[in-house]
Amino acid sequence: MTMSFFDQFASPLYLGIPLIAVAIALPWVLFPTPSSRWINNRLITLQGWFVSRFTNQLMLPLNVGGHKWALLLTSLMVFLITINMLGLLPYTFTPTTQLSLNMGFAVPLWLSTVIIGMRNQPTVALGHLLPEGTPIPLIPVLIIIETISLLIRPLALGVRLTANLTAGHLLIQLIATAVFVLLPMMPTVAILTAAVLFLLTLLEVAVAMIQAYVFVLLLSLYLQENV
Repeated sequence: MTMSFFDQFASPLYLGIPLIAVAIALPWVLFPTPSSRWINNRLITLQGWFVSRFTNQLMLPLNVGGHKWALLLTSLMVFLITINMLGLLPYTFTPTTQLSLNMGFAVPLWLSTVIIGMRNQPTVALGHLLPEGTPIPLIPVLIIIETISLLIRPLALGVRLTANLTAGHLLIQLIATAVFVLLPMMPTVAILTAAVLFLLTLLEVAVAMIQAYVFVLLLSLYLQENV
């Protein structure tokens, strides 16, 4: 039976039960829990340093009101990086290749930033829909355009993460298939193709981390506009 290249993005089943919930819950099991001791081991120290540096960098442009989001955004960043990286291992499943999951993250978080802006500073939040100094005949058109751009933000967040991870996984599978096909016929070309596959895998590791960072960074920028 010939499998489709897109079968790798289907949630695996065990006894008819989708295992996407296990894939989502697995990252939190892998991280060590800090102890109550004064001195921790190197892994926990490195983990704490990374989380601290990332949180400081993310919260730097935000005012004090936005610092309440530090735990949520940092946890989301660590979660996305972990499941993106685990999805690159053989015989694994990447939940973030599912648009429904990414939209489930993007829509509530984006909507909460909009609600915060409308509640705390409604004049400033509505002012983003109309740039200052706009000619009177263009006011209705610009308001419609800015409203559409505002509503399309969560879709852009979810689609960007899904498309980048899906495209990378498809390229890896296509080139890996080419290596297996070319190996018995043209070994030299197969070796060169395998080298390209190795470089592409390194690139995909970088993409997995960068896309998680971009997702959280854009959310922080949306939050910055409304706090």
